[in-house]
Formats: sequence, C-alpha cells, structure tokens
Amino acid sequence: QIASIIPVKTFSKAKSRLGLPSEKTEQLCKIMFEEVLSAISQSQINKTIIISRDESAFEISKKYNAVHIFEEKENGVNAAVSMAEKYLLENNFDASIVFPQDIPMIRAQDIDELIRFQKNSQLIVVPSRKFDGTNALFRSPVNVMETHYDEDSYKIHLTTAKSRNIPTTFALISRIMWDVDDQSDLEFIMSNIEKPLLVDKLRKILE
Repeated sequence: QIASIIPVKTFSKAKSRLGLPSEKTEQLCKIMFEEVLSAISQSQINKTIIISRDESAFEISKKYNAVHIFEEKENGVNAAVSMAEKYLLENNFDASIVFPQDIPMIRAQDIDELIRFQKNSQLIVVPSRKFDGTNALFRSPVNVMETHYDEDSYKIHLTTAKSRNIPTTFALISRIMWDVDDQSDLEFIMSNIEKPLLVDKLRKILE
C-alpha cells in the first residue's frame, strides 16, 4: 500500500514571492493543488493524506477521497509529514511519497514512473528544477528516514540516506521538478502546451 502525503500551507499565505493579491494567490494555489490531486488519483497510489489548517484544502480534496489531518498551527513541512507518518504506520502502509502542493505539471504516468524505481530503493528523491528542494520523496518503509525540508532539502535527504546506507535513487522527472515559486515559473507554465486547460484557468485568474 502506497500513500501520498501533501502538506498544504494556508492558500492565502502561500506563494508570497509571486507578488499577487492574496485573493489571486489563493485561486492559483487551489488550481495547482487540484492538478496534483487529479494526477495522484489516476496513478497507482492507494490513498492521499492532506495535512493542513485550510478548510478549503479539505473541501477540494474530498472528491479525491483523501484523509484529512488538521494542523492546530502551521509548524512547517517536516512537522506536517510526521503527523501523516503516524497515521500511515497505524494503518499499515508500506510506503509513502511526499509531494508539494505547487507542481501543477505533474501527470499520473510521472508518479507511476517514480514508483517503478522502488525495485532496488528504499528512498527516491526527485529534486526541484532549481535543485534547491525536494519535489517528491518516496520512502519505504514509511519511517525509513525523517524528512529535512526547508533547507537544501534534496542534498540533505541524499547525504543522510548515504550515511545510513539506505538504498537510494536520485530521479529526474521533469514534470515533477517544475514547481511554482516566482513569476518566471508561472510564465513557463503559461507557455506550456501540455496542459491547455490548466493554462486557460491560470490565464483567467492572472488577467
């Protein structure tokens, strides 16, 4: 049984680097989040766990049959992931993949590709496009290693795994690597022809 974990920051407070009014930021985050959920729902993943304090994140993920874990306060990604981990261990999940809420280019086949790498790995790390973060982290068992988000996380994940002799794969899967942090990322996605419906939705918000 494989679960995905998505820590969701309150939409209106996320993505300050985009420099958009909070209402537009919120709409944008909801659209990106739904793209991620939609891709996961068509992949081999059995269950999705959402950790957030934003009720609208729970509302959106209801139709994807996600498990909701409410955070009393936002203590960062690592704290959120460990709350989900507890649930997964209690419910006998074999593996988990942590995804961010802002990788709207992702498709189901990217996730299945990632899962295929697990034959000889207990840890799979997919970095962000700028190689400054981790955009997917597969762990089997679920608690094989704690997470190290927020500072050069992909390097720390790799070096920690190496120091503990955890069999690891470093995977470059382009659509998972493309997250949205600033205007240039947004412009790239708007110029992309792979997901015309996504582009239309984004255009409506940004006009």
